[in-house]
Amino acid sequence: MFIAAMAGIIVTMVLLLARAIVGPTVYDRILAINVFGTKTVLFVSVLGFLNGRAEFLDLALTYALINFIGTIAVLKFMQYGDLGWAEESKEESDV
Repeated sequence: MFIAAMAGIIVTMVLLLARAIVGPTVYDRILAINVFGTKTVLFVSVLGFLNGRAEFLDLALTYALINFIGTIAVLKFMQYGDLGWAEESKEESDV
């Protein structure tokens, strides 16, 4: 049963990679990469459950946080053209 779940996750990840490569807009590509990261978290969690290793869940949660922060950073960069560091360094040089 869990082997079928892992196979389904892998098939979904392959389809997401195809969407990330072909995607008509950059936002489709970003969404595909974000969902790919979510499926990776699910894959690591199922793999840890199958192997009886609870520490894989810690790795999966850490990767989920990194995936979330990375997605927010990429979307902010796409909207504003930078990550907001230019204003901070400009304010520090004025002091």
